[in-house]
Amino acid sequence: MKNHNLSAWQMLPLSIQHIFAMFGATILVPALTGLDMGVALFTSALGTLLFHFITKGQVPAYLGSSFAFIYPIQQLSSAYSPAVALGGTAVAGVMYLAVSTLIKIIGTDFLKKILPPVVVGPVIMTIGLSLAPVAKDMATSHTPTAVFTLLIAIMLTSFGKGFLKVIPLLLAIIGGYLFAIGYQWLAPIELFGVTLLSSTNIIDFSAVASSSWVPTLPNFTTPKFEFSAMIYMIPFVLVTLVEHLGDILAIGKTIDKDLVKEPGLPRTLAGDGVATLFASFLGGPPNTTYGENIGVLAITKVKDPKVIQVAAMIVIFLSVNPKFVALLGTIPEAVMGGIVILLFGMIASVGIRTLVENKVDLANTRNLVIVSTILILGISGISVWNFEGMGLAALVGIALNVLLPDFN
Repeated sequence: MKNHNLSAWQMLPLSIQHIFAMFGATILVPALTGLDMGVALFTSALGTLLFHFITKGQVPAYLGSSFAFIYPIQQLSSAYSPAVALGGTAVAGVMYLAVSTLIKIIGTDFLKKILPPVVVGPVIMTIGLSLAPVAKDMATSHTPTAVFTLLIAIMLTSFGKGFLKVIPLLLAIIGGYLFAIGYQWLAPIELFGVTLLSSTNIIDFSAVASSSWVPTLPNFTTPKFEFSAMIYMIPFVLVTLVEHLGDILAIGKTIDKDLVKEPGLPRTLAGDGVATLFASFLGGPPNTTYGENIGVLAITKVKDPKVIQVAAMIVIFLSVNPKFVALLGTIPEAVMGGIVILLFGMIASVGIRTLVENKVDLANTRNLVIVSTILILGISGISVWNFEGMGLAALVGIALNVLLPDFN
């Protein structure tokens, strides 16, 4: 399919796929931090549009709520107030803009030296692999529904023809949703004293029934600035800066384009920074490029940024309509669990492809040490000075690449 020649009827379902991919994680962050879900949706969509404007519409990325800030927001909200926590997160946006300016001055040539394929490949792999526990928890909330959804996604991805092949996730979500409704309606079923289907409440429509049809602006909150809270946030921002680079590299590999060169890392950092600043000043959590949506790109092969721009516009509409937000909230966690098993695996596969296409020699001891260390640090949960996961793995990988001599 030509990515820049999509009709309206093709664009809409493709955009909805991206909405489903980001929705669960985007509302989970405010649910865990006490921030408003409607504001989180609104600021994620607004931030995405700002990001696309700043990056000249060249990066097919959706920006959602950042998990890296859950802990510091919880701590600052408890010690001070949610408004002070938002003032702290504004530091992230300012630091992104500062680093963007610095890189614009000194250039990005040094990145190619410290980020060769032997580092980039396993770092991208850790993005997908580190999310495996999330996929497991979501899928096991109701395993039959997750398995059914995953099977539909696999079948359509593998054997779908024409347009069906580029909307497998949307169709799988619909199929999984209907399966969950049917399961809930039929259960319990017993045969000769053996329980075939156990009774379970997979979908709860009570929130839909009680929500209003009247469009309502989210409960925006203005930040309050405390110097100590702003200083406290700095180590977490350093982690997300590394994660941003990893995500941009992953998107670039997925769409076969060097995004560090064009539109350039200064623009992607500035876009993320402006999006996060707007989120902080409106009461939403900081934004980040989403791995789930990278997985959608890998599966559908549709790389047109306009698809995500339309998705963001739809999310803005949804964020001010309580009934639609509640309806999206009825999608069973297990349905999305089946989907993300495939999505997160696809992200890891992009990292493997990076190693293979660049013919990284893993018989070379130096390469093997770098790849092995990055993978284990990235998925083990080890934390050093607030650095963990992909952030820690990337920093150690860069250091090993610079310091280790090639004895081979």
